[in-house]
Amino acid sequence: MKISARNILKGKVKAITPGSVNSEVIIELPGGQQITSIITKKSVASLGLAVGKEAYAVIKSSEVMIAVD
Repeated sequence: MKISARNILKGKVKAITPGSVNSEVIIELPGGQQITSIITKKSVASLGLAVGKEAYAVIKSSEVMIAVD
């Protein structure tokens, strides 16, 4: 994976809370810190996100995006 963002934090999905259009995704980092992101339900599905799966919090400017290998 190549990406222009410089802040890429690997962790595990701790929780996914679906809404009508968007879902809240919580990623737990090593050491116990958590990062929360709101992404579309379609993105959750297309990334194959599930609790316990490894994922990345990609931080660029004021956004936190989610990525997987």
